[in-house]
Amino acid sequence: MQENKKALVLLNMGGARNKDELKMFLTNMFNDKNILTVNPLLRKMIAFFIVKSRLDEAWTNYEEIGNASPINPLTEKLVNKVNEKIGEYKTYQMMRYTPPFAKDVIAQMKEDGIEEVVLLPLYPQYSTTTTKSSLEDFEKYAKGAFETRVIEPFYKNEAFNNCIIDEISSQTNFPQDFNLIFSAHGLPQKIVDAGDPYEKQMIEHVEILTSMLNNRGMNFKSINLAYQSKVGPMKWLDPSLDEMLTNFKSENVIIYPIAFIVDNSETDFELAIEYKEIAEEIGVNEFKVCKCVNDNDTFIEAIKNIIK
Repeated sequence: MQENKKALVLLNMGGARNKDELKMFLTNMFNDKNILTVNPLLRKMIAFFIVKSRLDEAWTNYEEIGNASPINPLTEKLVNKVNEKIGEYKTYQMMRYTPPFAKDVIAQMKEDGIEEVVLLPLYPQYSTTTTKSSLEDFEKYAKGAFETRVIEPFYKNEAFNNCIIDEISSQTNFPQDFNLIFSAHGLPQKIVDAGDPYEKQMIEHVEILTSMLNNRGMNFKSINLAYQSKVGPMKWLDPSLDEMLTNFKSENVIIYPIAFIVDNSETDFELAIEYKEIAEEIGVNEFKVCKCVNDNDTFIEAIKNIIK
């Protein structure tokens, strides 16, 4: 049997499997120069204080979702399915802040005789804090060892967007009774002001999905974009999701996590538990959170289309 020389590498942020890994995740994230855009010494100090002050509280959140992020088993399922259904490549996952790390995956790829690599960042929209960070991480350890092709942001891909529409439509037969909110991970305003295209692409993605929903006869009461996960005192992209929810007292809401491909602590804890509690306090009537595309069979087909 001929050895497969081509690899498809799925890039993502990672997530904790236990409290030690949560400490690792937070430490690595806040030491990332694309996340904290300050000088290295100051970044290291800030990271140390953030991790020290937030670790225990962050872990109590993980305890509510079974002591681990769902991103790891779900990504393993995704990798296995892609390996089954896209046989031309050997598929690997590479995480930014928790294992499997770039250094180790690249060592394995060299051992496996890989020569050509297709990098698929599992971020539909480009941001310096996600896509750029993951690509730089790969290059740091690959050092030009492979012939590499990078897949561009795929938020315009019709096959992918059909996966999203299918999930949203599975939540209700009466869209006219619901307000749909596309919830994106927030970013500090200064990162966008420095030229990060994330907000622009996010707005465009919501416009594309709105048009597709309308074409399917899914006419929601309203369709909105909001940003979750704000931390610290600085200005972040708005409207924030908690502000947005105040508009829907006594109404029904469906949330779609538009920035994520695989469910993680920010979908399973933050959206499905934390924001649900905020919605209940506001007096939102019904509050539903969609699943990400995860290892959905139609998403595997979309990957074929995205990487061709």
